[in-house]
Amino acid sequence: MQKLKVGMLLFPGLTILDFTGPYDVFVKAPCFEVLIIGETTGIIQAEGGLLLQPEVALANCPQLDVIFVPGGAGINALLTNPAILQFLRDQAVKAKYITSVCTGALMLAAAGLLDGFKATTHWRSLELLRMFGVETLEERVVKDRNRITGGGVTAGIDFGLVLTALIGGDEAAKIVQLQLEYNPAPPFRAGSPHTAGLPVLQHAKEQTAYMLETRKKIIRQLLQDRAPSSAEPS
Repeated sequence: MQKLKVGMLLFPGLTILDFTGPYDVFVKAPCFEVLIIGETTGIIQAEGGLLLQPEVALANCPQLDVIFVPGGAGINALLTNPAILQFLRDQAVKAKYITSVCTGALMLAAAGLLDGFKATTHWRSLELLRMFGVETLEERVVKDRNRITGGGVTAGIDFGLVLTALIGGDEAAKIVQLQLEYNPAPPFRAGSPHTAGLPVLQHAKEQTAYMLETRKKIIRQLLQDRAPSSAEPS
């Protein structure tokens, strides 16, 4: 079986499970070769302080078959990082699949790679994705042609299994699922804004309000900078 080359992006402030959920699926699946990429190969600090190190810098990255972008607080800085945005655009020209989990979808949108595609992201950031003109679906995994996006954080495992089934077949994905003992039975029904209950939902919104408003400002500025000047001739 020919393996697809998956480039998984690391950046400061990423959410660990956004990354490690799909990573644990991909490294167990026989259909992928995993490359851990970063702007440089220097050590980066994820949310919570865990230290990680990319193995390949963007400048030395080969052509990828699958581009993968996780999310996290560090997305704020990435949205205005021209090197990473251009890297994603350049790789997307020949990549077979362009993918993300959680707020990684905002990076794909900022790079123009979700224009005309349906996608998903963390429930709290769906409105941010819509600011880019992306049609959003509130689902665990959304596949629209060669764009595959996962919802928030834990949906990364679902995303990884969906992509594995697509490339290696259902049986291969099921074997990986069993190896991971991925058989969710959460102790609470609070994993969705539709089931969490009003007090929990309100507290979660309050705790993420600053993040949401900060990202709205960044995206508004991005869209303003992208818009043609009214002074330019038509």
